[in-house]
Amino acid sequence: MSLTLRSLLTFICFAAFLFSVSEVKATHFRAGEITAKRKSGLTYEIKLSAYFDVSPDGKNAADAATFVDFYFGTDGPRRVDRIPGTIRNIGNNTTYNEYITTYTFPSANKAYQISVRMENRNANTLNLNNGIATQTLNFFVHSTLEINAQFGSNQTPIMLNAPIDLAAVGQRYVHNPNAFDADGDSLAYKLFVPQQSAGGGVGVNIPYSHPSMIGAPGRTEAGASPATFTLDERTGDLVWDAPAMKGQYNVAFVVEEWRDGFLIGQIVRDMQILVEDARNDRPLMDPLPDLCVEAGTFINQQVKATDKNGDRLTLTSTGGVYQNGLVKPDLAAFNVAQQGAQNTVTGQFTWQTSCDHIRLEPYDVLFKVEDAPAPGTPNPGLFRKLVDMTTLSIRVYGPKPTGLRAVAATDPAGTAYRLNWDAYKCQVTGARVVIYRKEGCTDIPDDVCTTGIPPGSGYEEVARVPVTQTTYLDNNDGDGLRPGVSYSYRLVVIFPRPGTNGTEPGSLVGGGESMASDEFCLKLPILMPVITNVTVDSTSETRGVITVKWTKPAAPSGLPAQYRLFRATGQGGTDFSLVATINTNLTAGAADTIFVDRALNTLVNPYNYKLEYWTTQGGKLVKFDQTETASSVRLEQGAAEPTRVRLNWSALVPWDNSNRVHRVYREDKTKPGTFNRIADVPVGPAQNFTFTDDGVDRYAADGTVNITIVNDSTYCYKVETVGSYNNSQIRPAVLYNFSQILCVSSSDTTKPCPPVLALDPLNCDSLKAHPDAFCDSPTFTNHLSWTYPEQVDGKECDPNVSAYKVYYARYEDETPALIATVTIPPAPLATTYDHAGLTSFAGCYYVTAVNRFGAESAPSNIVCKDNCPMYVLPNVFTPNGDSKNDIFQPYECPAFVQSLEFKAFNRWGAKVFSTNDVNINWNGKTNAGKDLAAGQYYYEATVYFESSKKQSTPTTIKGWVQIIR
Repeated sequence: MSLTLRSLLTFICFAAFLFSVSEVKATHFRAGEITAKRKSGLTYEIKLSAYFDVSPDGKNAADAATFVDFYFGTDGPRRVDRIPGTIRNIGNNTTYNEYITTYTFPSANKAYQISVRMENRNANTLNLNNGIATQTLNFFVHSTLEINAQFGSNQTPIMLNAPIDLAAVGQRYVHNPNAFDADGDSLAYKLFVPQQSAGGGVGVNIPYSHPSMIGAPGRTEAGASPATFTLDERTGDLVWDAPAMKGQYNVAFVVEEWRDGFLIGQIVRDMQILVEDARNDRPLMDPLPDLCVEAGTFINQQVKATDKNGDRLTLTSTGGVYQNGLVKPDLAAFNVAQQGAQNTVTGQFTWQTSCDHIRLEPYDVLFKVEDAPAPGTPNPGLFRKLVDMTTLSIRVYGPKPTGLRAVAATDPAGTAYRLNWDAYKCQVTGARVVIYRKEGCTDIPDDVCTTGIPPGSGYEEVARVPVTQTTYLDNNDGDGLRPGVSYSYRLVVIFPRPGTNGTEPGSLVGGGESMASDEFCLKLPILMPVITNVTVDSTSETRGVITVKWTKPAAPSGLPAQYRLFRATGQGGTDFSLVATINTNLTAGAADTIFVDRALNTLVNPYNYKLEYWTTQGGKLVKFDQTETASSVRLEQGAAEPTRVRLNWSALVPWDNSNRVHRVYREDKTKPGTFNRIADVPVGPAQNFTFTDDGVDRYAADGTVNITIVNDSTYCYKVETVGSYNNSQIRPAVLYNFSQILCVSSSDTTKPCPPVLALDPLNCDSLKAHPDAFCDSPTFTNHLSWTYPEQVDGKECDPNVSAYKVYYARYEDETPALIATVTIPPAPLATTYDHAGLTSFAGCYYVTAVNRFGAESAPSNIVCKDNCPMYVLPNVFTPNGDSKNDIFQPYECPAFVQSLEFKAFNRWGAKVFSTNDVNINWNGKTNAGKDLAAGQYYYEATVYFESSKKQSTPTTIKGWVQIIR
């Protein structure tokens, strides 16, 4: 009997032990995430923010969760104890807990995953594991931290809004983590699948359904079907519109951290949503506008929330702007005069911004309203608190630089200008003043949310100087500026991120830039002509006429000078030939800035022009400069449509034809040769110059001529472009140019077939035998040839081809641009084009065929060409100071070399010399200047040749060389 009793007691004790272990493991974990904060060097403070279910059946287990297991990559588990002082009840049967440890990572320039495992989740989560035994699932989250000197110091963002709020069946639910990044990095949000640990710091997905799939299809708050569950990747708003079934749900999302286009870290938040069958309606926040303010602005923003049920309202706010250590003082404040008011509650957000608050990314301030039962509410114990929230986005940019001015300066380089400006208001360590320049003067409209220099405004960066500097000499990097050109200057101040460009890792300025300064324009006399008109006067295959006009340069009257006008076929044509030489003495009013070019095929070809200006110096004509090229306007038929005609037009010109109103004309069939203006077309960028004619005349000033467009009938059009140089010194200020006349049919839907293109190859083996083959050739030519098929896939090709268009791109991944239009004899089988004036052979081409109606075929096959890897090295040199063979360098000229890495080694493998000079120019010394002994040395050269690929494949050359002294 005693043995039996002893066995029974042992069993009872063991069972009690198992029960206690089960209670410890059943932690009732609701939600959490891991964040990291740099302390010094490679040492970081790592924190798990954890949320536990402390409902009556889970409190003991939650209280017993005194530690968790951390994993640092493959390092772990590491036991980390809970910080008792951090425990606080946040409502909804939830406590907040922190587990904090310090960890020193082994090395920089690496991404590290930090993960946590804890036993167990709470029970009855409807969308995990098909709702079965979710308390047996462990809780696992991870974060990734990039430690890389290239990006400067980095710490993860933090989540300032707790992940536990009640949702109501049939009502829209919104959660925002209110993530704040102290480094000013850009944040993005993506949905993620909740995970559990598979051991060793590895997570695996739990069987999961989107919450909106439980009780599907459901309905939105507005009554639409199905219900939706979305995450805004920019703002982080997690919206469930709307829950259909009461219960408990877990969801997860990733907060990505981006810097300068690189993903440098991410956090997973696994959170819980508690859906109740609430007896009240949720409160509503009034939406808030995004703010863009200059540093130093005082922000005073009212925030309002309402509740249609008359419930008591509590209005709160979270954000990094309230916390010292996340932003520098002055800190923001949020005051609510009547907290707990019924129906409506109003708060006032105030913040005195300063230079310390400038950053690239906006500050997001979260406002949250929660309702509570009003006095006299029946059964207040059954009331379920609901919330709404909204975010105020504030972007703080740098003040505009002021006082910019420029004067001519004496410089050996030639023309130069001394720029001066006022001392900048925000003297932030590491900030830089960026100086921009362009030819001509251009207004940029002020937009408080657009900082820096807008793309496409024509400015190029000249220099960057410290923010403490207030002057700069612009001499075009020692090459001198063009004399007589009116240059425009603007300044922008850019700010560093923490730990970069001289700032301390603790600096809270997060990148960003100022608005551009006001323009300072040097309105100098224009000493060089500019082309103002290339307009088609007559359309014909043999008698076409184009008038070219240009401005008279600013020079003393009576000075002998000369204009030389050149023409090339095609809008981007480069094979120019001289068509006119005009002698002038620059007399005001003389008709010497116009040329009428005749006997052209304007029906098929656009033409490209450039002008050389020659002046008399020392009794001789000397070329002063040449203009940019300007083409005629080319009108073409777009995609054919029944009863409609689509027109497209383009011109490659130095003035600006965009953001203007162009004019479309159609021939009046009752008066052949008379063109009626039918539309004024507002155009944007040059690629959008298009109009579709449906027969309606939309311009009444010259009479209204409406027609019905029918198939198998031909209609003729021309277009007048309107443009400007946007330079007050160039007259006329507005430039008008006509296209050729284009006659098309709305029924012509048959496009020509694509040609088959070939490109002459390079014989690299033959060229290697002659390494000097390219040394005396300043430019190169690619020879293209193609054939036009009679049939494609059994279908006849349109034989009425009138021209071919040649397209070229320097690199494979660029969109080829039109460089030439080639006129052909009737019904050709093959034709050719020489692309001349190239600095290398590398590039890609395709060709299209054009029929008589202007319809263009699909592109031909794309053919790319690469340069030969021409780099030949000798095997002996004699650095003895006799000026003969003293330098180790490639034979003749190294053709098409983009960059080079050269290393030389002695016979024991020790590196004795290295350089990135494409000509090597090794004088037989070490990099420290010490003479090397005579003997044999080995080298390795990694050469990057200019190629049709932007990232060319390196060529490695290994060999030996003998030093003879």
